[in-house]
Amino acid sequence: MKILYHHRTQAEDGQAVHIRAMQQAFRDAGCEVREFALVRRGTESAPRATGRSWNAMALVPRFARELLEYQYGRWARPRLARVLHEERCDFLYERYAFGNEGGVQAARACRKPIVLEVNSPMVLELSKTRGLSVPRHARRVEERIFRAADRVCVVTRVLGDMLVAMGVEPERILVTQNGVHLAAYAEPGDSAARARAREALRIPPALDGRVLLGFVGYYRPWHRLDLVLEALATRELAEAALVLVGAGPAHEGLVARAKELGVLERVHHAGRRAHDDIPRLLPAFDVALVPAINPYASPLKLFEYMAAGLACVAPDQPNLREVLRHDHDALLAPPGDGARLQSILARLVADAGLRNRLGRAARRTIVEHDLTWDGNARRVLSAVEALRDA
Repeated sequence: MKILYHHRTQAEDGQAVHIRAMQQAFRDAGCEVREFALVRRGTESAPRATGRSWNAMALVPRFARELLEYQYGRWARPRLARVLHEERCDFLYERYAFGNEGGVQAARACRKPIVLEVNSPMVLELSKTRGLSVPRHARRVEERIFRAADRVCVVTRVLGDMLVAMGVEPERILVTQNGVHLAAYAEPGDSAARARAREALRIPPALDGRVLLGFVGYYRPWHRLDLVLEALATRELAEAALVLVGAGPAHEGLVARAKELGVLERVHHAGRRAHDDIPRLLPAFDVALVPAINPYASPLKLFEYMAAGLACVAPDQPNLREVLRHDHDALLAPPGDGARLQSILARLVADAGLRNRLGRAARRTIVEHDLTWDGNARRVLSAVEALRDA
């Protein structure tokens, strides 16, 4: 098959990881992938501009920014249609972006299927973050886009149910969780990989012998790493330390809170690392943390922790229970419950056997449920084949 892959992001974060990984998975499945984007995503980490710059959008007043986002669809539609027609693409795979009707309109004009990848309900998300000038219009446009797609890939069933409530037929929804390339991760219990990872993260000698709680990502206040610091200050976690791989707006607050609690010497900030390095760095951890996540997300870091065979701690909420089972391949705490989180972490710090059991089960879950990028590509291609045969 020949796929036209369309996205409108320039972010160098989990979005870019997802885009590169899915494109590669389609290629590994034998497909030819043609990318249409403001920024072309290769295997390299730095983007290359291919169209008008989108960087200045953050500086534009909110109302004007929304108009430009809607206008993008008008700009993209004829160009997408031309590529679909001239290159004889079998279908359009599009990463959903706020206000963009260009993909569904181009696919309809060319009588080609469109698979829309939805990672979050953008109108809801933007309403809570930057705000929207005309939210009722934004909701109508979003619902129109979702209903027009032949298949809608959602990252959780929770998100899928939200789209059904917007009028999308359940049979058009396909769940494609985030994934991993399993071969990039060492087998659990590889002591040499663990030693190399700790050296690469420059774990201080003072933390040798301690149980390392680890977090990877761009950490914000809502990630609730403050709850982990509070747990670290208890007697039960006196032999534990926290390693943060990444950066984020919560950094200064976490440093201040660690000082207040007297645990700063047991918090190691390893700094930002290239995403391609994450698989070889994760063996440094003993316990992997997802202290908080929104109720419809599929956190990429969770799948990476699981592939690395780490004991995971995560919130006990429906979107994560789609993947995890408490006390089987993770330990789950009620969201925001610091006392319960502390109890779970104390249990893991005290019991190496439990950590090993949970980590190995987590990796088996990845294998048994095919929570990989290749698995996602196979599911999409199968759905498209069914559309063509219908």
